[in-house]
Amino acid sequence: MAGTIVDRGAGHFVEWTRIGTLTLGSSGPIRRCGFGTAWLTGPGTFGPPPDPDAAISVLRRAADAGVQLFDTADCYGPAVIEELVAEALHPYSDDIVVSTKGGRFALGDNRWRADGRPEHLKVACEASLRRLRADSIALYQLNAVDPDVPLPESLGALVELRDAGKIREIGVCNVDEDELEVARTCAPIVSVQDRFDVLTREREAVLDACARNGIVFLPWFPPSTAENAPAGSALQRISTRRDVPASQVALAWLLARSPWVLPLPGSAEQKRYELDLAALDLELTDDEVAELTVG
Repeated sequence: MAGTIVDRGAGHFVEWTRIGTLTLGSSGPIRRCGFGTAWLTGPGTFGPPPDPDAAISVLRRAADAGVQLFDTADCYGPAVIEELVAEALHPYSDDIVVSTKGGRFALGDNRWRADGRPEHLKVACEASLRRLRADSIALYQLNAVDPDVPLPESLGALVELRDAGKIREIGVCNVDEDELEVARTCAPIVSVQDRFDVLTREREAVLDACARNGIVFLPWFPPSTAENAPAGSALQRISTRRDVPASQVALAWLLARSPWVLPLPGSAEQKRYELDLAALDLELTDDEVAELTVG
């Protein structure tokens, strides 16, 4: 069956060559599939994981498989998941890149409040450094645009943090096209992160703007999205024809959608995440990509 897990020795069970790499500024080439740690939290992206040891194990398994980019945020938990990432992966090997985010408070039940004040972002970054046990954060992303704070002021704080050596690269999350353009006038933006998948495409224009400007697009997506595809949809049709899980087809489509996409699947269940990584061996035909794109 296409997409089957195949151990390749030394804990590596993924053939990474086919999907290639992307460059996140000074971090160098990064393999085009990361780990999104939001799914390690308790319900509603709030509280600790039900089984912290299992969460640590899946993070380590991902690293063993060759995953390089581990994406987290200070609001996941809140704070808990940054500490778990450090517990699982510190001391970080040279090829591991940890990205985190600041500028958003978790309110529970997947609700959030933005705080883009420069003074808050500086304090938040220092706290993330402590929890991650890092001297510098490879990629620090503004988690949301605060409607009460001009975007240049928020990004100006990140530029100061970069100049002080606290962070190395700057990204933004949850922005529209106009906000991305403003952000690019404030600082070199190496990444944009937002929800995007074969069924949810509100940020398609942002993804295309990233591709035009050489910015890495980091889509997150709920693990259950593909399983909830409507009966008879292109996703379900191709899943049936290929005899693979719909989630693998959805991830393969993301990788085919643009060479600037670096998806962030994640799960607290090791077997589930391994199934996601198996999608990296699934090569869709041009006709299948078109079929999924049209829907």
